[in-house]
Amino acid sequence: MFQRPAALFRTLAIAEAISWTLLIAGIVLRAITGEARGVSIGGAVHGFVFLSYGAVVILVAMNQRWSVGRFAVALLSAVIPYASVPVEVWLQRSRALDGGWRTSAGTDPRDATWHDRALRAVLRHPVLSGVGAVLVVAVVFAALLLVGPPGGR
Repeated sequence: MFQRPAALFRTLAIAEAISWTLLIAGIVLRAITGEARGVSIGGAVHGFVFLSYGAVVILVAMNQRWSVGRFAVALLSAVIPYASVPVEVWLQRSRALDGGWRTSAGTDPRDATWHDRALRAVLRHPVLSGVGAVLVVAVVFAALLLVGPPGGR
């Protein structure tokens, strides 16, 4: 399904924007009706997608060897409502999402680094790695739920 980094990044960038819509709709619903379930549901969906988007940004940034600045812009775009979509367009237009997954070492000397070897090991097992990533995100999400919502109750 996600044969290329661009497809995975685009999917999560759009999901992040949709999750912002759910959260904002829940906030509006609460303001109009006093019903807080919309914020709870929208906030939970947004929180999980937010963490997933962050994980994908890290994975794609490592695969594409983005600069720290490009990585920071992509990661911070999750904090600003709907910013992930224009950032994805910018990354596409600047060709920062071009190419495939780096599953084998090339001639680049950076391919010998420990983190590039680890990245290739993860990328060679996409189903197992995907399940593992979802589990890690779920554990982080659950821990954050135990801590409580942003801004307190």
